[in-house]
Amino acid sequence: MSGDWIGKGVGAVELARRVRDGQCRAVDLLDACLAAIEAREPTLNAFTHVTHQRARREAEDVDARRARGDTLPPLAGVPYAAKNLFDVTGVATLAGGRVNASDPPAADDATAVARLRQAGAVLVGLLNMDEHAYGFTTENSHYGATRNPHDASRVAGGSSGGSGAAVGAGLVPFALGTDTNGSVRVPASLCGIYGHKPTYGRLPRGGVFPFAYSLDHVGVLASSPADVALTCDVMQGADPRDPAAVAAPGSLARPALPDGLRVGVLGGWFERWAGLAARQALGMAADALQARGHAVLEGAESARSAAFVITGAEGGALHRARLRTHYDQYEPHSRDRLIAGSLLPAAWVQAAQQVRRQVYEEAMRLFEHYDLLLAPATPVEAPPIGAAEFDMDGERLPARASLGLLTQPLSCIGLPVCTAPVWPAGAGGLPIGVQLIAAPWRDDLCLAAAMELERLGVARCAP
Repeated sequence: MSGDWIGKGVGAVELARRVRDGQCRAVDLLDACLAAIEAREPTLNAFTHVTHQRARREAEDVDARRARGDTLPPLAGVPYAAKNLFDVTGVATLAGGRVNASDPPAADDATAVARLRQAGAVLVGLLNMDEHAYGFTTENSHYGATRNPHDASRVAGGSSGGSGAAVGAGLVPFALGTDTNGSVRVPASLCGIYGHKPTYGRLPRGGVFPFAYSLDHVGVLASSPADVALTCDVMQGADPRDPAAVAAPGSLARPALPDGLRVGVLGGWFERWAGLAARQALGMAADALQARGHAVLEGAESARSAAFVITGAEGGALHRARLRTHYDQYEPHSRDRLIAGSLLPAAWVQAAQQVRRQVYEEAMRLFEHYDLLLAPATPVEAPPIGAAEFDMDGERLPARASLGLLTQPLSCIGLPVCTAPVWPAGAGGLPIGVQLIAAPWRDDLCLAAAMELERLGVARCAP
């Protein structure tokens, strides 16, 4: 039983139950996980570092606690992995960049990693990503492209592509990622898994390599919405290392849909940039959740533009000094955008923040009429690795920028969004995600709606 979960979508909640009930040992789950990583990694290229020794210590500690009769924490013995911009004690934090490889090892775990360890989870490794989180495909020129678990010729999405591929391949039941412009939801959509970008400030960012501070979110990619809910629940709360993190209202461990849920479908921008498969997936979710309205976020395009400006300016400012001294160690795709961002006029950044506030207020007016909004997560299913463009119903779009067309407007205003995996006929056997969007701090509605789609068989993780 210790290895029968690999590649079958068995989640963290179930694995922790098996460990608590004595059906398997944590070290046996770990051994199965490490064997699967070794077998699949040459194809996937999801991991940049496997934490063999640390994982063994953590798993043995869980088994020792159970042998003593101690009450085990909620994620006891569950293997997981983290995007390689989370600090892990004794390991250099690469953040996908060669320029960081010579940095000293981290002295402490990131807050999220520390809280997962307290909850009994076992860290098995760090995951590939776009350099400094600036991308949507995880075609990293330093550490190689991460491949989609459902078709190795296609991208896994980004920038949390290693996280998406590891979960989508069934190697771990959940993984940590970050989402600045869609970096959790894009790989979740393309890899056929659940991905949650929480309300801005719900999950702590202490010890996480930043990209754009006012837009960065820690997020979770998982094989089930119940796993997302539990892992977010154990990580959430104020963090002295992250002033934006606050004490979140209420538990997320058992979200439930209220009676009379008002569900609307976002049109306008979100309809314009949805291909056939995305529209099919959205229709399936809308029918299942009995959506009754059609809503338009008029400022979506402006919010995306504002996100570009803010991302470029904050990312450029962060890297300006190192770009002067280590220019040739940055990959060209991110380097050129960071340089351009560092040159943006302050007036443009101020205007972008004003737009951000205006669109946020517009979204709040929508939530006076709806509890939940639906939108596609990506315009199309996973494009081929190396493709400069992809085809959307006969229209050619630049791949690296356009995979975030539907996620960026929502990141910009900090709303909670859970992406649920759907498998429409128009995707040619590949998955594509649907975004479930709620008002700030109503992450429970996003997750409960994802659970309902899973229960109805509309959404499913199929490693």
